[in-house]
Amino acid sequence: MRIKAFLGVAVCLVLAVSAQAQTKTSGKIHCTQATDGPKPVEAGDAAGHSMGVGKSTCTWSTPMEIAGAKAREGASVSFDDMMGAKYAGRGAHVTTMDSGDKIMVKFQGGGTIKDGKLVSDSGNWSYTGGTGKLKGIKGKGTYKGKGNPDGTLDYEIEGDYSLPGK
Repeated sequence: MRIKAFLGVAVCLVLAVSAQAQTKTSGKIHCTQATDGPKPVEAGDAAGHSMGVGKSTCTWSTPMEIAGAKAREGASVSFDDMMGAKYAGRGAHVTTMDSGDKIMVKFQGGGTIKDGKLVSDSGNWSYTGGTGKLKGIKGKGTYKGKGNPDGTLDYEIEGDYSLPGK
């Protein structure tokens, strides 16, 4: 019985330490509409169904800060599945920090499109790696995006991270 009680306390302590090790972060990023890559291709299975791959370049208007470094610029590559005014996408994003270190994330989400331009977008992301001081980064978060009349996109990013040994 004492062993079970000890294990229960030990698990609670580990979870409490893990929760404290997470650091909240947020920022705002401005991206071009995906321009690099082929235009979406009609799938042929239903009217208005198309798929495509594209690349966007981004700058952080309100930099996300991680371990004292501020996010500067990045690029996203995504695969999008569009049906009428709705789309679902997933992809990878790499941001370069002002320190020169990089963070890599994967993301997935969806939203709405109108006249070939994104109107709204939201989803989840998680770190897949980092370089330099950010090597071994772990964490996840959410994003919410809004399309602008010129085809650019503005995103609000929120999440948390932890670094090895922190």
